[in-house]
Amino acid sequence: MVKQINEDLCPAFAPFFGLAGAASAMIMSSLGAAYGTSKSGIGIAGIGTFKPEIMMKSLIPVVMAGIVAVYGLVVAVLIANDLNPANPYSLFAGFVHLGAGLSTGFAGLAAGYAIGMVGDAGVRSYLFQPRMFVGMVLILIFAEVLGLYGLIVSLILNTKAKSECA
Repeated sequence: MVKQINEDLCPAFAPFFGLAGAASAMIMSSLGAAYGTSKSGIGIAGIGTFKPEIMMKSLIPVVMAGIVAVYGLVVAVLIANDLNPANPYSLFAGFVHLGAGLSTGFAGLAAGYAIGMVGDAGVRSYLFQPRMFVGMVLILIFAEVLGLYGLIVSLILNTKAKSECA
């Protein structure tokens, strides 16, 4: 017995929105991570000529910026797991996956920007005042958690995506 698929609930273009969600999660969070890495890296390169011994501690913003891209990767993989040409895919699931991808993408972009700005200024100030390190790390944690909030929202949304086409 062949199950009848309702074309209104599961149109042929519905997977486009899921793919757009996966792409936006990966692309925008990677852009945020790239900006955070490059901006922090500029500050690290600037201090390296004056005090090379503080270089390793100054790499914390770069590591934190890289974690933002991992958030986008996780969401993109979760969305991609629900996309299968052999199974019906509803328009509702497509929009939910688009929202999940945009949530992580924009949050990752904002977190990467914040990490880059704080990382650059933080490592430069750490060069002149070692007591600034703890404050820099705390602010970086608050910037990183912005991306984590987007990931949490995406995970909640992803659990709501149902592809029922009957």
